[in-house]
Amino acid sequence: MKISLKNFIVPSIPLAVLLVGACIAMWMTDFAGSFLNLPIVHQNALAEKSLPFFSGNGLLVNILSLIITILNSFLIAQINNKFSIIRTRTFLPIFCFLLLMSSWYPTHTALTSQFALTLFIFAVFNFFNMLRDNKASEQAFLGSLLISASSLLINQFIFLIPVCWIGFVIFQSLSLRTFLASVMGTLAPWILYLSTIYLLNPTENLFQLFSANLNHNFNFSTFTPIEYIYAGLMTVILIISVVGVSSMSRNDAIHTRNKLNFLLFLLVSLAILSVVFMNQFISFLPLIAFIYALLLSHPLTLSQNNFYGILFTVFCILNLAFVVFKYIPL
Repeated sequence: MKISLKNFIVPSIPLAVLLVGACIAMWMTDFAGSFLNLPIVHQNALAEKSLPFFSGNGLLVNILSLIITILNSFLIAQINNKFSIIRTRTFLPIFCFLLLMSSWYPTHTALTSQFALTLFIFAVFNFFNMLRDNKASEQAFLGSLLISASSLLINQFIFLIPVCWIGFVIFQSLSLRTFLASVMGTLAPWILYLSTIYLLNPTENLFQLFSANLNHNFNFSTFTPIEYIYAGLMTVILIISVVGVSSMSRNDAIHTRNKLNFLLFLLVSLAILSVVFMNQFISFLPLIAFIYALLLSHPLTLSQNNFYGILFTVFCILNLAFVVFKYIPL
């Protein structure tokens, strides 16, 4: 039996609404269980002080996270449409991203992570516009400014700036002008933030505050066997997708291959950072889901054969099973 993804790639409006509604329904399963009472994830002191109203209000945080996630999914679609990452318009990045975020229930209370992803996507918009332009100082400044602003909420995101500098090399846009513009964009939010902290509280130990936020102690025993199995299978699906992207990108334009290479390098970097800072691994999950959805959707859209139809089916069943198993104590 041949499994066709045509209706998922370019769905009718009713089917698209149904697919988005199904992901929202999966997200809403939090409301039927104790997962709504998960502690609200505050990535650092700034986030905790900025969101005092949300402390203890898991329902509101959950709903706001869902709204921002839906917004991010359509921003991902705009990236594909504007820069032709997958060569054609496709609904799969939206669906895959929403399915991942609905399944990864710890992110549902990580409101600052969802907002940080929004800033990061806008940063990627700017970086993609730098292709083969070593005078693109405006884009370098704005992109770095946005990532640096997100690092105020999640300090570990500051380490994405050097990753983006390597991206400048991939885009053939690295020059003294773009590098200095990026450095200035990185420093601007932190200078403003630290100056404000000093003016409001001159006795604050800024170094101690920052170093505490970079604590990377974590206990691996907090993960369940189901989560290890799920992560392993999702990694296998990703590897298969990356192999498919590699083979199919030969038919893409050079600028598209550069963008795909940057996304792959960014995903590897995020995986490394999430291991180094395991106590904040939840913070990296939305960014990982963003890149995962694009890389998975690439071969699923461009190679509509039975193998990838089965792979997509396994991907959907695996995430659905993960949602079901979270209610089964082990």
